[in-house]
Amino acid sequence: MRRVDVLLIGGGIASASAAAELRAQGFDGSIALVTRELEPPYRRPPITKDYLQGRSTREDAHVHSRDWYDEHGVELLTRTSVMALDPGARTVTLQSKEELAYGQALLATGAMVRRLAVDGAQLDGIHYLRALGNADALRRDAEGAERVAIVGGSYIATEVAASLASLGRRCTIVMQEQVVLERSFGAEAGRFFHELLESRGVEIVAGESVAAFEGENGRVAAVVCEGGRRIPADVVVAGVGAAPDVMLARRAGLELGASGGVRCDSRLRTSADGLWAAGDMCEYESVLHGRRLRIEHEDVAAEQGRTAARNMLGADEPHAAVPYFFSDLADWASLEYVGPADAWDEVETRGSKDDASFSFWYLSGGRPVAVLAVNRPEDLEEGRRALAGALTEKAR
Repeated sequence: MRRVDVLLIGGGIASASAAAELRAQGFDGSIALVTRELEPPYRRPPITKDYLQGRSTREDAHVHSRDWYDEHGVELLTRTSVMALDPGARTVTLQSKEELAYGQALLATGAMVRRLAVDGAQLDGIHYLRALGNADALRRDAEGAERVAIVGGSYIATEVAASLASLGRRCTIVMQEQVVLERSFGAEAGRFFHELLESRGVEIVAGESVAAFEGENGRVAAVVCEGGRRIPADVVVAGVGAAPDVMLARRAGLELGASGGVRCDSRLRTSADGLWAAGDMCEYESVLHGRRLRIEHEDVAAEQGRTAARNMLGADEPHAAVPYFFSDLADWASLEYVGPADAWDEVETRGSKDDASFSFWYLSGGRPVAVLAVNRPEDLEEGRRALAGALTEKAR
């Protein structure tokens, strides 16, 4: 049986960042990265932004160039799924039936998109976005479309609506929320992005759930809302969230957390010796927040990959990076956020929404728990420092 010193399971930014950090820290052992994707690890945000708009290439999205892996002695196994994981024996079984032994491993299998379970959900023309290939298919489908419906009111839905509207498509957002992005940022901040989308021609149908999709000749033709409204659509994009991909972890007997992710301690260690986790499926004990967190965002996954890599080498450090998020609505607006905040009792506003230069400071008991900034990077950095200080003090 072949053996590697470090095995990275999953083809996202967490694994790619872990590989880079291991080499940057001077690790000279063998590393293998196994991914079912067709290509090297890539960043997923361009899927709803520049790549979807045709303004960037697949190579632009790659975390590292293809040559990087050879140059840094990282064995890259693409189009390869891990079918079984035995944490006790420290082995995995690949789809080729090959068994691979490891010294230490990182589990970073990411998340799977949630699919709508309604009548007509299998019609052609209904898209979900998780991979570059999904964006290719949507872009081709949308080229001849007159009307596009986007289901959901959070990051994916608003980004796709902005990208397709900027390409001249007539877009309608259908969402349960009253204001876009309100679940993350509250109604007051969300209203800025809501009004911005509407000002650029995006129709927003708020407070509605999808009851079914109607079709013609096997292809979607309309979205039917629970309230009875019928929205014609040649193409539909569903952006209704994702669930952690823990199929491999569950079969391996790893402990799962309340959010459905793989339960980890503050060092990102799982319940199995020599096995770490990072990314969308990692639920870790945050020393900053004093509670368990599972966060779906690439910047968080990258930081976790680096923390796990250092701890594999004996650093024994808690994952203490302040979580950072960003989102772009075409060229219309960009937002940055440090947090996350599940609840707050006060919101302080700096700057002016009229000038599209403002920040929202979310406070709980007078302490910052999150900061949202639009075109105010100085506020974001101040917020990051304040948040780190307040959370560290709270955790003591």
